[in-house]
This record gives sequence, C-alpha cells and structure tokens, in this order.
Amino acid sequence: MPRPLWSGSISFGLVNVPVRLVAATSSKDVRFHQLHDEDGARIQQKRVCSVDGEEVPYSDIAKGYELPTGDMVVLTDEDLADLPLVTAHRIEVLHFAPAAQVEAIYSNKSYYTEPEQAGVRAYALFRDALEASGKVAVAKVALRQREALAALRVREGVITLETLLWPDEVRQPDFAFLDEDIEVRSQELKMAASLIDTMTEDFEPDQYKDAYREALEAVVQAKIEGNDIVRPDGLDLPEAKKQPADLTEILRASVAAAKGGGRGKDEDTEDTE
Repeated sequence: MPRPLWSGSISFGLVNVPVRLVAATSSKDVRFHQLHDEDGARIQQKRVCSVDGEEVPYSDIAKGYELPTGDMVVLTDEDLADLPLVTAHRIEVLHFAPAAQVEAIYSNKSYYTEPEQAGVRAYALFRDALEASGKVAVAKVALRQREALAALRVREGVITLETLLWPDEVRQPDFAFLDEDIEVRSQELKMAASLIDTMTEDFEPDQYKDAYREALEAVVQAKIEGNDIVRPDGLDLPEAKKQPADLTEILRASVAAAKGGGRGKDEDTEDTE
C-alpha cells in the first residue's frame, strides 16, 4: 500500500476513531513527455510573466482571483491561513443517509481508512454498525487545505472515504429532448426489459482489461526490442543500462536519469492528488 497521506480521526457522536487515509486507486495510464522531434530532447515548460516576458521563479508566484473586469485580487498565504477549517484533523460525520441517495455523479476520489493501533476496536465497531445499517455516513473532511464533502462506506472490511462534489459543482441536465413528449410503447418497453434481463450478470471487475493501454505498451515494447530509441545529447546512462531489456528497465533508467539531472518538475503529466 502507498504511504498514508492524511492522519486524524473519524468523529462519530462522542466517539473518535484515529485513522490514516491511503489512496484507494491509482492511474495506470501510459503517459508521454513532449519531445523535440529533431533530437528527442524534453520540452520544458517555463513560468513566464505575460507583461515583461521574463521567467518567474516559483517563490515569486502569488495566487490571484480574477474579477469579471479582468482585475485581480491577490491572496497571500496569510489570507488563506485565516480560513476556518474545523475538520482539518478529523472526518466529521454529519448524518447517515440511504446509500442509493448518494448518487455516483457526486463521486470524486476514493480513499481507504486504516485504523491506528489504539483505535482498532472502535474502528471495527463503527465499521460493523455502518455495514449492518445499509447506509452511508455523510461527512466533512479537509484535505490539502480544502474542505470536502465525503461519504463513508464499507468495502471488503475497510471503511472507505469517498470525497464528493459539492451540489453546485454538478451541472443540471438541460437538453431539448427532456421537454418532448416521447411515446414509448408498452410492448417495446417489455422487450427492452427482457433484453436487460437476458444480459444481466454479476459485475466481476477482473474480467475487464484496458485493451488500449495493453496495445500501446506493446507498441512501446516493440520499439525497445527494435532499438528504436532516441537518446538526447547529454543523457549519459550507466553502461549496464545502455540496452534495457524491457519497458520496466527503460522506465527505471529514465527515472534515475531524470532525478540525476533535476528535471523531475518538468514532466508533462497531470497532477494527481
């Protein structure tokens, strides 16, 4: 399991259950860097001032909120430090709700909760009671200096925390067909229901695979085996790594080289939480 990214407690009435949060999911996407097609060198993204065109060091960058007029309100770290975050070190259970009412469209990111050793018994009590109720616990929690709505559920003996979108972050459907009087014949509805019944089976996640990712990895592997590799000038890998045997080896060599050259912050990858 990855390292815990948050520690605090689940606040349930007068009970506090000390827990740690661990990311429950991880992206397996094959990611690419932007390269100069002439020499294979990495493209660097620089922070440049739009007024004077000069590169700005990270230490001189401030946060700004843009007004409709185009003017900016500058916010300092002191301004943000004064914002109330009463749930900064706890998952505060607000109430419980039927699981079906917490719709999937509100789901944002999932975490596992792991009890601290001193709270294992209280954790098990809350877990078993929550699972037996058939409900979810609606809660608030502060992650990365921002408060989020959350739902606590039980999965495979572990209480999961699922951060939720706020109601105003979910768009309302506004489509023309919703106002149309569309006739659905009863016989058609019966046939559709029959087809659904015929195609119904248990959801077994292990039977599905990312065919695109596998095909893409196969293309990369084929290029490695064919020695179709570009080594930019100045990239000097250890002799043992000159001809990596597979994708894992070349990725490991690339990471080591990037760390050695201090280019880790230039990656063109998305910032996952």
